[in-house]
Amino acid sequence: METVLISPAKAWLFFIPTWIFSFLIPLVGVAVFTYLIALRLAPLVRAAPDRRFDRIPERLMQVLKIWLGQWRHPRYMLAGVLHIILFFGFLTLSIRSSQMVILGMVDGFVFPGFGGVIGTIYDILRQIMATAVFAVAVIAAVRRGIFKPARYAVPARYGKDHTAEAVFVLGLIGTLMVTEALFDASMAAAAHQKGMHAELLVPMSLAWIFTQMMASTPVESLQTLHLVAYYLHDLTFFFFLCFLPLGKHFHVVTSIFNVFFMRLDKGNVKPVRYGVADDKLDDLESFGVKNIEDFTWKHMLDFYSCADCGRCSDNCPANAAGRPLSPRFITIKARDQIFKSYPVFPIGAPITKAPPLIGGIFSEAEIWSCTTCGACEQECPLGIEYIDKIIDLRRGMVDDGNVPQSLQKPLSALEKRGNPWGKMEKKRADWAKNKEFAADCEVKLVEAGDTAETLYFVDSITSYDDRMQMIAQATARVLSAAGIDFAILGKEEKDSGHEVRRFGEEMLFQDLRAHNTEMIQESGAKRIVTADPHAFNALLKDYKDIPPTEHISQTILRSIREGRLRLKPIDTEGKIYTYHDPCYLGRHNNLYEEPREVLDAISGLHRVEMTRSRDRSFCCGGGGLMLFYEPEEEQRMGVIRVKMAADAGANVIVTACPFCLVNIEDAIKVAGLEGKMEAIDLVELVERHIER
Repeated sequence: METVLISPAKAWLFFIPTWIFSFLIPLVGVAVFTYLIALRLAPLVRAAPDRRFDRIPERLMQVLKIWLGQWRHPRYMLAGVLHIILFFGFLTLSIRSSQMVILGMVDGFVFPGFGGVIGTIYDILRQIMATAVFAVAVIAAVRRGIFKPARYAVPARYGKDHTAEAVFVLGLIGTLMVTEALFDASMAAAAHQKGMHAELLVPMSLAWIFTQMMASTPVESLQTLHLVAYYLHDLTFFFFLCFLPLGKHFHVVTSIFNVFFMRLDKGNVKPVRYGVADDKLDDLESFGVKNIEDFTWKHMLDFYSCADCGRCSDNCPANAAGRPLSPRFITIKARDQIFKSYPVFPIGAPITKAPPLIGGIFSEAEIWSCTTCGACEQECPLGIEYIDKIIDLRRGMVDDGNVPQSLQKPLSALEKRGNPWGKMEKKRADWAKNKEFAADCEVKLVEAGDTAETLYFVDSITSYDDRMQMIAQATARVLSAAGIDFAILGKEEKDSGHEVRRFGEEMLFQDLRAHNTEMIQESGAKRIVTADPHAFNALLKDYKDIPPTEHISQTILRSIREGRLRLKPIDTEGKIYTYHDPCYLGRHNNLYEEPREVLDAISGLHRVEMTRSRDRSFCCGGGGLMLFYEPEEEQRMGVIRVKMAADAGANVIVTACPFCLVNIEDAIKVAGLEGKMEAIDLVELVERHIER
């Protein structure tokens, strides 16, 4: 092969050996890339601390599954398959690209172990992958530039469209594939002309096609093309490398690290500041995030790692309802602000102080619009987090006394009375004292000195809302029918504080948690059960030193399996049921199948699934204090959800959350489906079908 064409390591240009260029190009490229990375790391060094070096084996598994295995990409099948081909193409061809850099300085260089059979197999594989990557780059460019899927669109209020950058990068990828193929093809064509041994070419690969096209090209021209292809590839490779830290394609570099450091647990909330104990929070000068450097270094890494795929916003219920929130642009606007405050050009440009985030790149309504449902985080293929960022921004606003008018009253009531309605504590157990209910179901009261193995934590909405009190009564009847000895705290119970914490009122949450923890411990209960997913998540993820907690759906299913609870066949005809996954039961705690198994245990029940179900369930918008918040929106989330149920052919929506139930029942009326559609809680449906 060496006698056919002169390699870049031995050629000359104007009396200068070309290996000098082969050396200078990577030297300059690596130097510029190092400079850019150093500046990109500067804000991370200044950022708030974040503890992400724990549970290393689990983190490595996340890398293998989500980054290497591309686990989440096929959720959008076409885009996912295209990305997987690009991803594995780059992994495969990175060896060849590295080899070509060295080939320009060392003639005939081959990596150790890549000679003989292994080398031949690799050459076949890389030719296939190069051809596939080129085809994908063309398809993706046409798709992005002409067909333009809606999730890639950039509304005017969010700045410039990113299509040009995406197509440009696809052009660079295509150039890398073509120049590598031309480098190989020119050598193969010259070898064929001189009747010498040529590298094995895969039929219909780019290199094979170019070889056929150049079969009669003069060797002198092939020599020129060989060198031009090499240096075009080398220049494009290092230009691409240095271009990555300048925009959204930085994720090519950062994604593996972002996935490694991604959150391992769901449903929990980061502390106000890592390293500061709860009893020392009063010593902090400021709460939450107010300036860009207040974010943690992991959250800044999130900003760098966004691929701008739009999956988060495409699944965000707030965005679908027309609220002023798009998770995608939370990240993009923050990244743009970092780029502006930490400029890379001109060299030596000073770091500038960014303006406050709220009122600057983010609006108050934008941050309060989030329901913390987790749909964005569930969908992101790169492990980008949003909930903790939103909560930290809210903490900052609360610290400055900047709370929406509609939330001020319920938060004040929570502080004074332990519930957002401001009702008397002694009325918390009134649902259990109802004469008609008490006649056939006895509920023990801890406040009266009663004790029990199981504590039923009712929480505020189920205790005080007239309609939701029926869930409390149904829960009590189900527990009694299953032979479970239980009690409630009564007036000694306060709101779990789940939404209080997620709305940024950390100190109020601390007070609520401290009180409830003390009451739970004094009750002597060995376990806790609740029918409210928000209370369930708070007790499970936000509380410490309390007994194990489970949701009523888990309790019911276990009782059915153990034969302690038997359900009779469905007692209504013509009803088609669908199950709505509450966010804090499903996405945040992975309880998808338990409620469905309970429904399926009712013989004759006809159940259908909505298009958006399980981990892609659509938030109804009714969680916790969101019932009090008055957002800017074009259409209510609950109405959108009810219409999804109707589209699935259902006329009964079953859920397992009092907040979901109150919101869905109201949405049925707003949607004009009253009399055609109904909603019921899972525990109510079970209670109706218990064999006494």
